[in-house]
Amino acid sequence: MISIRDVVQQALETGYLTIEAEDQLRQLLQKTKYGWEDVSAFMHLQKAAMAGIVRQQSREANPSNA
Repeated sequence: MISIRDVVQQALETGYLTIEAEDQLRQLLQKTKYGWEDVSAFMHLQKAAMAGIVRQQSREANPSNA
């Protein structure tokens, strides 16, 4: 099973968070138990997105969400 850390790592490596990856993160955060490493990775992804290091497909597809 894919982990939050896996999704985050892929987004950080590519600099891009797809809509599918965002959906995966939502599902993982709602339905799975996760540890500190996953929480830390998710917070790192949020900071990277706010800093413009990672672009979000959902924000590009719908600029009113930006």
